[in-house]
Amino acid sequence: MAKIEEIVFMKAMILAAGKGTRVRPITHTIPKPLIPILQKPVMEFLLELLRKHGFDQIMVNVSHLAEEIESYFRDGQRFGVQIAYSFEGKIVDGDLVGEALGSAGGLRRIQDFNPFFDDTFIVLCGDALIDLDLTAAVKCHKEKGAIATIITKSVPKEVVSSYGVVVTDEEGRIKAFQEKPSVDEALSTKINTGIYIFEPEIINYIPPNQKYDIGGELFPRLVEKGAPFYAVNMDFEWVDIGKVPDYWHAIRGVLQREIKNVQIPGIEVKPGIYTGLNVAVNWDKVNIQGPVYIGGMTHIEDGATIIGPSMIGPNCWICSGATVDNSVIFEYSRLGPGVRLVDKLVFGRYCVDKTGAAIDVQAAALDWLITDSRQSFPHEDQVQQKAIAELLNQDR
Repeated sequence: MAKIEEIVFMKAMILAAGKGTRVRPITHTIPKPLIPILQKPVMEFLLELLRKHGFDQIMVNVSHLAEEIESYFRDGQRFGVQIAYSFEGKIVDGDLVGEALGSAGGLRRIQDFNPFFDDTFIVLCGDALIDLDLTAAVKCHKEKGAIATIITKSVPKEVVSSYGVVVTDEEGRIKAFQEKPSVDEALSTKINTGIYIFEPEIINYIPPNQKYDIGGELFPRLVEKGAPFYAVNMDFEWVDIGKVPDYWHAIRGVLQREIKNVQIPGIEVKPGIYTGLNVAVNWDKVNIQGPVYIGGMTHIEDGATIIGPSMIGPNCWICSGATVDNSVIFEYSRLGPGVRLVDKLVFGRYCVDKTGAAIDVQAAALDWLITDSRQSFPHEDQVQQKAIAELLNQDR
């Protein structure tokens, strides 16, 4: 009698419950996992990576704007995986109110509901683009006999102060952590990438029914208890989008082909210039220098200037005399005549510079310069009425 092979389901978790305060104003209306990298949510790239390496059962903890995440990814069928969600929060006066339990607390909540993590599993933060050989990483984790492994990446010493630093011995066992140390104080150039590999026993180190963080509480406890806790340093592409400047740099990196695992969508209509469907533009009467992506149903008036690397989202309207230089413009944005945006990100009613400082253009009475493209403008209505009147007069 033929032996029936046991089906092995590899499990993972994506951390998606955070409010994304460092990526505001984008996360006022978009949860971090749905932040688009040239129209494709960052979490979708993570699902593709997990599926590629055989991780097909994925838990996602959700809280802030949870319904947005669940509505987009649903049960995961169209992405070739199975997804379930663990909501962290409550209902107040009929509205969902998020109350995140912390990254470790979210893990414990899932396991207490019904034991899900029954073998080696991976945990990924939902706000990074990565191109990592997960199979090789898990192999290293198992070879070391670890209960927990952090995937680290080496960075130049001059930038360590922007990251959480991991200090290990010669065998890779974790001894200590340094949160954004100065260059002089840094004991290592290995940084925490937010990619973790755990054994199910890790749950025993997480207290039940309370907020508990992986990096700030669970990991120091593992060091204190002398648990088999290791770092595996790997060379791979890792683009953090945890802050607005990071996101701005990520879009630039994709357009400049520095980030290899993200393709520029659309059609390359001219060298370095990509467009979505039905873009309205007279190419002979605009100044567009790539690399540039222009989303579908966007109108660019004669006399506009776009200098790359820049992204113009779908359904935008760029008026004559407007300049977009090294900037990111989200969907349904209208840039008025003469607006000059250099090193900026425009999202809804906000204009953000590359350091993350935001201006509420409505509060600053600048909404006649940057506004919603779906809004009508009196002078444009007058032009349209005049054109209609002229047509009617021609018919008489």
